[in-house]
Amino acid sequence: MHKRLFLARQSASFLGLTVLALLVTATSLRADVKLPTVFSDHMVLQQGMSVPVWGWADEGELVIVQYRDQVVQTRARNGKWQVKLAPMQASARPFNLRVLGNNRVELKNVVVGEVWVASGQSNMQWALRQTVNWQAAAAAAANPNLRLFYVPRVKSPAPVADLQGQYNNAKPAWTVASPETTPDFSAVAYFFGRDLQKARGVPVGIIHTSWGGSPAEVWMSERVLGGNPAYKKDILDAYPVAYKNFEAAKARFPEQLAKAKQAGAKTLPQAPREPWRPTELYNSMIHPLIPFAIKGAIWYQGESNAGRAWQYRTLFADMIQNWRQDWGQNFTFLTVQLAPFTKILPEPADSNWAELREAQILASKNVGNAGTVVITDVGEETNIHPQQKEPVGARLALQARKLAYGENLLASGPAFKSVSFSGGKATVAFTEVGQGLEARGGDLKGFAICGADGKFVWASAKIVGRDKVELSSSAVKQPVAVRFGWANYPVVNLWNKDGLPAHPFRTDSFPVTTQPKPAVAAKADKK
Repeated sequence: MHKRLFLARQSASFLGLTVLALLVTATSLRADVKLPTVFSDHMVLQQGMSVPVWGWADEGELVIVQYRDQVVQTRARNGKWQVKLAPMQASARPFNLRVLGNNRVELKNVVVGEVWVASGQSNMQWALRQTVNWQAAAAAAANPNLRLFYVPRVKSPAPVADLQGQYNNAKPAWTVASPETTPDFSAVAYFFGRDLQKARGVPVGIIHTSWGGSPAEVWMSERVLGGNPAYKKDILDAYPVAYKNFEAAKARFPEQLAKAKQAGAKTLPQAPREPWRPTELYNSMIHPLIPFAIKGAIWYQGESNAGRAWQYRTLFADMIQNWRQDWGQNFTFLTVQLAPFTKILPEPADSNWAELREAQILASKNVGNAGTVVITDVGEETNIHPQQKEPVGARLALQARKLAYGENLLASGPAFKSVSFSGGKATVAFTEVGQGLEARGGDLKGFAICGADGKFVWASAKIVGRDKVELSSSAVKQPVAVRFGWANYPVVNLWNKDGLPAHPFRTDSFPVTTQPKPAVAAKADKK
């Protein structure tokens, strides 16, 4: 045994001397080498897959990368270089990552675990300090095995090779979760990472890249948008016209404002808002991250696309595939459905937010290896940014554990399975019921039914057995369709007994508000 140990030590010592010799040689003979900004001290490398490490150097420069017991090398071509570290097991034991050209770059405290990208618009951007009970969450945030990276918010009309801008007046870098580093980080991303790290027991790294108000098309590449004739016409070609109109409106605004003030108007006109340029956030906040090895992505966005919810069915699916294709990974993609918002309506009505939630589910089903998180219980009627973000992160972590890691657990609330109509009643069957269905806080709410006339009315609802709900209304003798939670602000209370709310759904295929009109109907409307 001692002989084997002695030989192992001798072998390790020889490897160390060999690496050192290579490093010294490289340092003395080669020009400067540079890594992307997303590589820094305290970073997390993805376990279980090849890990690309890349950067820039002079043409033909020898570049050597060393981490743990791996040493790989290559030569720069056209000023760029890339190597791949072999798959590694997760470990909280930190090592330094060394990259050698003429100069020596050494990244300290690098661990191996799970890496996720968190993106979207304002509800993903929403900081921990803007949520309820954030002080307690931040005070308990110290965790050496949770690492955070904040991508600066910068726009670009064309793809850039590296991240631009600063975060907190400094070059962005990985940080270890602590009471000091978490308050300004995405609340949803933090709670997701915290819960996932606790459940998996390995280091977790979260790359947060989001921008409030952004529509999905700004997170997509020109290759994908330009390759679809409908997107090219409705999105790419429409932008120059929208920008020209914005410039004209901006030129008129000072005079409009002055006249309104002079007239003593109670409500002053708002300055025109510059339109988003398609692709501009993909170019500057996604493209520079590729091909950093990741396990998956979490996404909270859609408010800015609600007026085009029908288009979102394909647009969102194409965005997911856009990222997967460019990353070269079929990674897990998890989506947060829109939270309830705006006035609660007394009667069933059309809703573009409900249509957007439906589009999120359909897109996720179409691309596969994707899931949606329901948050119908955390909305605020007058606040588009609900302050309860902890349940959102917790449910995303549940979905990740099931879809990305194959854990045998219930990660979803009740979801529509089938409907049958008989004797003037509708019976809806659900999947994902776990220990059974329950109505929280009284009688079931949020179900509507209609007859052949397509006019929906609220239905009386009761749970039947473990997985069914029976619906009826004296106003509908022969129901033909069911809707649940179909509203901008749905008032619903169907859960499973495992503590997860039911998915909104509809069983009909009636035309909806954001659905394009048939060409014939469109012509008739013009007469």
